[in-house]
Amino acid sequence: MTESSAQRVPGDLEEAHGRTAGDLISVPGALDAEGFKTLFRGHPGGVAVITAEGPGGPVALTATSVASVSADPPMLIFSVSSQSSATPSILAADTIVVHLLDAADLDLAKLASTSGVDRFADTSRWTRLPTGEPVFPGVRAWTRCAIVSRLEAGGSTVIAAHALQGQTNREPGSDTPLVYHNRTWHALGEHTRI
Repeated sequence: MTESSAQRVPGDLEEAHGRTAGDLISVPGALDAEGFKTLFRGHPGGVAVITAEGPGGPVALTATSVASVSADPPMLIFSVSSQSSATPSILAADTIVVHLLDAADLDLAKLASTSGVDRFADTSRWTRLPTGEPVFPGVRAWTRCAIVSRLEAGGSTVIAAHALQGQTNREPGSDTPLVYHNRTWHALGEHTRI
């Protein structure tokens, strides 16, 4: 190797941190629960509401863990915390409804994330599908799903679901996406484009 080929050209990493790619860095100790939460507070998530029919009636919870994993067949995943009162009914269900929200649906996101309230008290906002699942039909989009697998992961359960039917009420681009970031709700728009 010649001397000129061994020279390094300063890059973004070196300029920002005083080191170059390939340099070893020190790594802090084990990550505790609070450190893990802090990591993910800076990672925004789309907002969804999951509903199911439970033995005592319909249940709902707000989730930021919904992700598509396959288009053919249409599959998605999400996780539910063991601390949510809706979790036992969702885990016992064969089918659920995943509601994908935008900023116009913020009130539903807040309602489904509030403990100790009747999320279905306003009967003008929801109905049942012919198959029995509770649905909030006015949201940006929803899909009825069959649960195909459950995986316990710490204090949560990761659920994989096959999307069977669905409806889009507001096309992407005509809406204002709703995300949850650093413990608060945010609406994405032209002002957030980079």
